Parts: sequence; structure tokens; C-alpha cells
Amino acid sequence: MIHIRRGVVLGVTATRRGAQELQVEIAGAVEPAVAFPAMSGDVLPGDAVILNTTAVDLGLGTGGVHLVIAVEGRVPASETPPGHVMKARYTPLQTAVASVEESHAALLEESQGLAQTPVVCAPLHSMIAPIAAGAKRASNARVVYLMTDGAALPGGFSRLVAELSGVGLLDGWITCGQAFGGELEAVTVWSGLLAAKELLEAEVIVVADGPGNLGTDTTWGVSALASGHALMAAATLGGRPIPALRVSFADERERHRAVSHHSLTILADVCKVDVNVPVPVLEDEAQRAAVRGSLRSRRLEETHQLVEVDGQPALEELRARDLDARSMGRGIDDDPAFFLAAGAAGVLAGRLAADNRRWRDLVQ
Repeated sequence: MIHIRRGVVLGVTATRRGAQELQVEIAGAVEPAVAFPAMSGDVLPGDAVILNTTAVDLGLGTGGVHLVIAVEGRVPASETPPGHVMKARYTPLQTAVASVEESHAALLEESQGLAQTPVVCAPLHSMIAPIAAGAKRASNARVVYLMTDGAALPGGFSRLVAELSGVGLLDGWITCGQAFGGELEAVTVWSGLLAAKELLEAEVIVVADGPGNLGTDTTWGVSALASGHALMAAATLGGRPIPALRVSFADERERHRAVSHHSLTILADVCKVDVNVPVPVLEDEAQRAAVRGSLRSRRLEETHQLVEVDGQPALEELRARDLDARSMGRGIDDDPAFFLAAGAAGVLAGRLAADNRRWRDLVQ
């Protein structure tokens, strides 16, 4: 059962598209909470709110925050819902959205596909920062993020998306599946990919879950595996699928050292199309050998194209824009291999986007 408690809003500490961060008083204690106005309406200081406190009571890290269910005494607005597609379906907080399938059905049906648009598929939300930075530094590509539903469903829960959009690293944002709150809403990854190209004019598309994806220390019980399906969707629609490798030499868990077992499973067992795998250039020869050894342990060189790419330009772009990119609390200096690997995927995507531009210029 969910844990429900009552609280009083003391103040709104931050506001971004789709979310409000709050300070609430619960039984005399002041604690943080998040409200999603699409569900609760705008929350104001002094409001009495009903909170889901389950994650905090469980002591969770990511996602461990109180969530506003409703404002007590608030009469729902009588406006007509924006669309007929329900997200977070059949939960008590299901919400109606206007989907691209409703608003642009003809355009999506007539689409000729992705036309070789590079699609970077990442297993972690935090990777979208170095990926977008790499694509920008390589070709100043127009980058659109497609948020899938393997983790946070409310798009507004992501501080990172707001930050990247604010400094111009993201040019558009779509939520698909059960996720909601993006600039556009799509029912599936497939329609989300097409919407990114046709409606937001993406030159590079980044596909990843929102924050807080789920891993269970088992091979198949991890939400990141869905990035393998996204790679195949990109190929089906005529895009250029690019996996972002999860690489680390700072993670204490052995299964995530060198190339994470999640990335290996995605490429060896889930993704059934041949893809170019950007392998980061690493100065440390032992680390470079460990990454190569991880990939060869699953014989990935026999099923995919391993391409060595320097991810350093992505890190330079992050620093130039004064962004303190972090993953699991670690920054670039704490785990450079992680950011170089994600950045390499962005750099490769940016180069492919530049090639697409040159080709279009030739044929026009």
C-alpha cells in the first residue's frame, strides 16, 4: 500500500516545466516534496496537501522525495482535457494529454522515416548531457531528447532536461509511452522518433529513460535494456542507431566496471541489428584494454562495428557552457571514462548529422 500523509506547503523552492519543488511541513518536520501541476494544479504556500511518502519511508535515493497527490479542498478546473490519450493509465493519477498521434496523424503516416538521422540510445538519464554536448561540439546539431517510460513518468521530475534546455544543448523534448510532460507527447518510441524528426526537425535524437531507472542486480531485471529496443526501432524507421556505452572505472560494483554488464547484454542479446558502437578513446592503456576486453568477452566485434571515437570534445563543450555534469554523484573528474564514453556517442552522432547536411545540400 502507498503511504499517505498530510502536510502544509511552506514555500515553492524551484519551478520548471511540469514540476514544482516544495518545502512542506509534516508533523512538525520540514521536508522536500515535488508537485506536478498537470496532476495537482499549481501549488501555493499555505496549501494543505496530500502526499505520497512511500519512497522516503523506504529510504530510497533517486526518487526518494514526497510527491503531492492533491491539494485539499481544491476544486478541479472544468476545462476540457487537452486530448484523449491517457498516460499513467489506470492509476489513480492518470492524466489526459494531447498526443502527436491525434494532432499530426497525417504527417506521421506520410513520413518517409528518419532518413539516416542518428539516434543515440542511452541506458542512463545522466548520459544525455555529454551526448548532447558531443553532438553540439561536433556539428552544432539540433538535438531532441525522447524520454521513455522505464523510470520517472513525469517529465518535470528531471532537473537535467530543464538545465540542458536552458543552455541550448537540447532543442526539443518529447515524452513517450506512459511518460508525460514533454513539449510533445507520443504514444510509442516509434511515433516519438518520427515526431522528433518531422515536428521538431531533429538532426540528432537522444533516447533515454527519465531519472531513476530500475536495476535489480540481475541480467534481465533492469529497465535500461529497453534501449536495445530503441536501437531496433531507430533502424526500422531508417535512422542510424548509436548505442552509448556505460563505462566506468569509479563504480565500486564489479558488474559496472569497464563496460557495464547492462551495455553488454543490450548489444549481445537485445539489439538484433548491426550498429556502430562508439568506443571511447582512453589515455590509460589499462582502462583501454579493459574496455576492449569487455566488448570482446561477448564477441561484439563479430556482430557490430566497433568505432573508436574521442569523447573529449563533449567534455570541452560541457565546461564551456559551465555545466557540472554528474552521474550518481560523480562528476567528470571523478569518473572521466563514463563521460568520455557517452560523449563519444554524441560526437559520432554529430559527425553523422554533419554528413547528412552536406548530402542534403548536394541534392537540393
